[in-house]
Amino acid sequence: MPGMVVFGRRWGIASDDLVFPGSFELFIRILWWIGTMVLFTYHKGHFECNGRGVLHSYLVGLLVVLALIILSLCAIVYISAQGTITNPGQRRSMPALVYLRAILYVPELVWACLGAVWVSDDGRGCDPATVGAVISAVVASWIILLFTAVGVVFVFDPLGNPRPQPPAMEPLGVRDMQSSEGTQFLSTARSLAVKVWESRLRLLCCCLPQDESYRAAFSSIAQLFSSFFSDTDLVPSDIAAGLALLHQEQDKMERSRDPDVVVPHSPSSPGEDLEAELEKATHWMQFAAAAYGWPLSVETGKMLCVFCRSRVAEDEIVGGDHLGCHFSSILQTTGLQYRDFIHVSFHNQIYEIPFFVALDHKREAILVAVRGTLSLKDVLTDLSAECENLPIEGVSGACYAHKGISQAAGYVYKRLVNDGILNQAFSIAPEYKLVITGHSLGAGAASVLAILLRNSFPTLQCYAFSPPGGLLSFYECCADNLIINQLSLFVLFCFPLRLSIPNMEDLKRKLLKIVSNCNKPKYRILLQGCWYELFGGDPDDCPTEMDNRREQELSQPLLGEESLIVRHSSSYQSLGSDESPAHTPAHLPLFLPGRILHITEDGPTRRSCFSQVRYRADWSNEMAFRSILISPRMLTDHMPDIVLRALGTLTKDKPFSLCPSSLSDSQHNAI
Repeated sequence: MPGMVVFGRRWGIASDDLVFPGSFELFIRILWWIGTMVLFTYHKGHFECNGRGVLHSYLVGLLVVLALIILSLCAIVYISAQGTITNPGQRRSMPALVYLRAILYVPELVWACLGAVWVSDDGRGCDPATVGAVISAVVASWIILLFTAVGVVFVFDPLGNPRPQPPAMEPLGVRDMQSSEGTQFLSTARSLAVKVWESRLRLLCCCLPQDESYRAAFSSIAQLFSSFFSDTDLVPSDIAAGLALLHQEQDKMERSRDPDVVVPHSPSSPGEDLEAELEKATHWMQFAAAAYGWPLSVETGKMLCVFCRSRVAEDEIVGGDHLGCHFSSILQTTGLQYRDFIHVSFHNQIYEIPFFVALDHKREAILVAVRGTLSLKDVLTDLSAECENLPIEGVSGACYAHKGISQAAGYVYKRLVNDGILNQAFSIAPEYKLVITGHSLGAGAASVLAILLRNSFPTLQCYAFSPPGGLLSFYECCADNLIINQLSLFVLFCFPLRLSIPNMEDLKRKLLKIVSNCNKPKYRILLQGCWYELFGGDPDDCPTEMDNRREQELSQPLLGEESLIVRHSSSYQSLGSDESPAHTPAHLPLFLPGRILHITEDGPTRRSCFSQVRYRADWSNEMAFRSILISPRMLTDHMPDIVLRALGTLTKDKPFSLCPSSLSDSQHNAI
């Protein structure tokens, strides 16, 4: 529901978010009250200490204060558990209870000070157990006060100043904001939101340089984030509950849907052998993973001697690898010799990512491997997700790409061409072919780089592993003019593969719809969601937007959904009109590059830790990934070691033991 308004401002917490923290504090306070009562009963009538009067008053007062706090917490937990996310009518008294609980911090602070004074002045000569108990009570009081202060900081919303309320005769979300006052208010609100997000980014990236390029990146990312969150009034727990419900809803739909039609061959090469393609993909994935350097060796559990410097010349390594850790790991992962490397760059800035160029004599290829996301600078490159025009020689019409990835690919392109790195490589092996590969951010940069180099090297091949979904607009505008041998490959629930601005807008609409239409309190949704993620079972039978509603009514937001909308924007539309994010007019849809090979698990949906996992590979198309799937494995399936293991299992035709394993929500047909 909308954030709770207390003390004259909106906070980043809702009135139904106090069940769990209130229950935890209530448990602590009850134990504390019982312990204090035992201590008071034990000393009743014979306080032998020097400051026995102060001790007696302290214990009596502490019992009274704790009793009042316990009663207030019981009321808070009970009231907070009532109603649903978008039906807060039964929680109208929550602000008053919050005020009461805040007032009770004053006597608690006073009694904590009184206990500290007694321990320091009059506690000498008393029973050590009694002194220890009082000290524990004082310390507990200060700890709770400290955690409360930290909690207040966390739920503080810099944009929480009360917004002007619409007139009573105009329903929320329908009022006309085109007047001069409304336009000025929205402009001011947007400007403030951008400044808040910029401040958050600067605080998060305080260790990075604060030059002009970084400030421009912060401003661009801040505008993207502020525009995404500006038209809804959700708190973090609402999003968590919505994700839990949406995951179970997707599982129900997956179990009931009909099997997909088998795609028996590559979309662009009907005669191509899948096994041969998988074998080549496995080979090139080793180089894409090797570009990460020593962190990959640590992640896969391989030992790496970081004290042995590689014998590569110092002028052949750019960006610094002072201990030789990265290059030693690359040698170990790829199996190449140091003399096979033409250029190695570990230089890393925003829009500038590491890469290496090497000779692969086994495949007779000059290989360009681009590193994926590994640093905070790479994250900023990923988050620069707005569209940017990508000028391509010989292509008519505007083509667009992910701004951060496009600029990163442009940086690698300039290094390869302007610095003569590729010319040097082909002068050594002129008969070799050019292969470009990468994983994650490196996969996106490799895809754009392949397009930039296609005129000079028409036979080049590109292997992109787990590329970001919002990458290229070529599917719509100029796909026929960009014929390159490019393969995009990923494992099951890979989250970045489906990550794009239209897909995120689609996810936001689905969250609003399913949260507003659920008739269960939030604490039950979260508890059942955690149980489902950990132990499985049947998905929660929570009503969906289609239950007991006429289809034509879905063209307008639900009443509960409307309460979560601060203002209507071009990014929002009801799911009933069209749940395809590509129809969202606010953002240009971007797609995955090249042919798409989807790796999924084959077998039962749930497995034990030590069960064997079998994978299968299916050809797919970019239109199949226009929505985000929720799964506990959204991030782990993106990791390079998982992709390597899946490919290794497919090419070796034997099961691989993987723990833990969870839902296999995709049921694509095996090739």
